[in-house]
Amino acid sequence: MKKAEARSRREFLQAGAALALAPGVVARAKETGFPLAICNETFEGWSFEKGCQGAREAGFTGLEIAPFTLSDDPARLPPGRRAELKGTMAGEGLTLVGFHWLLKTPAGLHVTTPDEALRARSWDYLRRLVDLYADLGDGGILVFGSGKGRSPTGGATREEALDRFAEGMAGVAPHAEARGITFALEPLAPRFSGILNTVGETVAMVKRIGSPAVQTMIDCRQTAALEGSVDAAAVILKHHAHIKHVHVNETDGRHPGTGDFPFDRVLAALRKVDYQGWVSLEVFNFEAGGEAIAQETVQFIRKVERELDAL
Repeated sequence: MKKAEARSRREFLQAGAALALAPGVVARAKETGFPLAICNETFEGWSFEKGCQGAREAGFTGLEIAPFTLSDDPARLPPGRRAELKGTMAGEGLTLVGFHWLLKTPAGLHVTTPDEALRARSWDYLRRLVDLYADLGDGGILVFGSGKGRSPTGGATREEALDRFAEGMAGVAPHAEARGITFALEPLAPRFSGILNTVGETVAMVKRIGSPAVQTMIDCRQTAALEGSVDAAAVILKHHAHIKHVHVNETDGRHPGTGDFPFDRVLAALRKVDYQGWVSLEVFNFEAGGEAIAQETVQFIRKVERELDAL
């Protein structure tokens, strides 16, 4: 066992009382494990069809899509292409679980800008992205990170940006709810976003908007960066009622198992709160190649689950 893995295991055992598992949750986790999804840009340079095949062969049952990989203006994809994408996922036995990197394309979108016309166009784009998702899958999560597209700009203060974000999100929420889709606001470290920098702050925004179609999520890399000494497991235990999606990755952006992030604590906390969502792989370092990243992640997560079962 690697030193990092041994240290992580010791840390988990030391916190065993806080993360004790209910018998029913243990039984469910032992039977199936958490459903695993993968972000499609992991298969960098692959076609959508080949990426779906690679995800299925690695053992994933869910797919999370970065819309920019589909088109420079994905909300305008024609019906025929939408049907093709949906058929490809179904043919590989994959469930569409979410979108992320929502504002990467088209270029220039911004949801808190003082420019009212641009702001309205950006929020309208998100409405149309909801419709795209509904054409490709049933239910699901739109992970709203996009730090550059929500940060204060044009001389706006942080408070003004927060107010505009709340107003715009409240306006889009009813449409998302009607389509059975949930926006998961992603907390991002200050170097990535000027607003919504902690899970607590993001949960406050969720409560401010007050819609079941607006919740939050955690990204292991981001949580480690933005919560300081508070670990991801503690964040899950505190805010689990609003956490509807989970991204797994190492703090340096590589895939799980290549660093020392305590995934055993995270998975144990998710079990304790009976988390019902997907555990989705999002990486930012693609050097190992999509195939190896996918296969090694499934093997690692299942290994951690087996170790938890044996405790």
